Amino acid sequence: MRQLWRTKPTDEIVGEAGHGEGGELRRTMGLWQLTLFSVGATLGTGIFVILGQAVPKAGPAVILAFVMAAITALFSALSYAELAGTIPVSGSSYSYAYATLGEIVAWVCGWCLMLEYAVSVAAVAVGWGQYLNAFLQDLFGWQLPAAITHSPGESGGVVNVTAILIVLLATWVLLGGASESAAANVVFVLIKVAVLLFFCVVAFTAFQAQNFTPFAPLGIAGITAAASQVFFSYIGFDAASTAGEEAKNPRRDLPLAIVLSLVIVTVVYVLVATAAVGAMPWTEFNPETTEAGLALIVNLATGATWPGVIVSFGAVIAIASVVLTVMYGQTRILFAMSRDGLIPRVFQKVNPRRQVPVANTLIVASFVSVLAGLIPLGQLAEATSIGTLFAFAIVNVGVIVLRRTRPDLPRDFKTPFFPLTPVLGVIMCVVVMAGLAGVTWVAFLLWLAVGFGCYFLYGYRHSRLRTEMQS
Repeated sequence: MRQLWRTKPTDEIVGEAGHGEGGELRRTMGLWQLTLFSVGATLGTGIFVILGQAVPKAGPAVILAFVMAAITALFSALSYAELAGTIPVSGSSYSYAYATLGEIVAWVCGWCLMLEYAVSVAAVAVGWGQYLNAFLQDLFGWQLPAAITHSPGESGGVVNVTAILIVLLATWVLLGGASESAAANVVFVLIKVAVLLFFCVVAFTAFQAQNFTPFAPLGIAGITAAASQVFFSYIGFDAASTAGEEAKNPRRDLPLAIVLSLVIVTVVYVLVATAAVGAMPWTEFNPETTEAGLALIVNLATGATWPGVIVSFGAVIAIASVVLTVMYGQTRILFAMSRDGLIPRVFQKVNPRRQVPVANTLIVASFVSVLAGLIPLGQLAEATSIGTLFAFAIVNVGVIVLRRTRPDLPRDFKTPFFPLTPVLGVIMCVVVMAGLAGVTWVAFLLWLAVGFGCYFLYGYRHSRLRTEMQS
């Protein structure tokens, strides 16, 4: 039983950084690329659809809901920033848990990250065809058939070919190398930020101050309910931490990238929310038409359809960016877990020419393609949120433990107001988790049960740390 709680020495984790079987990862990413990796993973379709769901709950005070959700995310982001600078490796919260809380907790964390990354990217890819169709309809007046844009059994779907296509396109970019992936992501992020700023400019031309009166018609309860909903639009700021072994100066740049990405995303969200409510009374926001929410607002503001075409294009690019960055993060976490022996060795093999884990990337792409193309994800996709929150809570606890067990470690960034900040981070994660639906908890517990089975059948027996301790 004691072996389940063995921790991996921090020096050993850091010393292995970049090394895989057959080759090494290449350090090519600077602060700019790392920041936009997190922005790319965070600033996705959420903002294009979330307002239609959140505004009816809070009214104009949805702006405060975004700020409240950002503060909630900030507690965990600061803990991520400290550990990312202290343990700059690709495993993200999996590696942090291995260094602080033990192998079994690290496995659970890594298993939750698989749920967060692989299933969530499949869920995002599933919706790409619908946004693509909205764009094609606005621009050309025609759509792709439902048989290839919906999952089997949903609205006439046979195989979601568009979902598979966006996964394969992301795979092609990832196989080109880390620097090429980062460059593509920079382009994607700049486009979708430009589209959202375009939305703000157009919406502000129809701005009416009276739309903000009353500001909080549903009171604090409404703001809190909306904050819980929009919180999930902030998930993804930790993506930079998965690039720890391909960053040029990880100890300095990773903490900055995580915090900067959260600031950038929050500013964009608040601007978009302010412009949207200012252009259209909050009572006219309809949760049933969330997909076209922003496009509808700019079309009404201008009396034309071309602004909606641009916004729809932004949603298409947003999904492409999320698929690219989240798939990257998944492959790097599996790379770290494989190096520790907890999953098969094939995931740590690095192509010596491309300096990327090619087999790992192809396996992930195949798995995600099957999920996205053939399976309606339903409630399982919602369970990704609870897996993410669990990982966030572990990171907050890990900061506290590592400060006590290894106070001597060099820390370029320290979580401010320690230990209050990580404690609040844990509390906020638990509060949000407690508010999730019962079916989400059932899906999560089933996922954990499968994970424990995999660990005891394979991971425990092949753990490098266990082998080293016995030798």
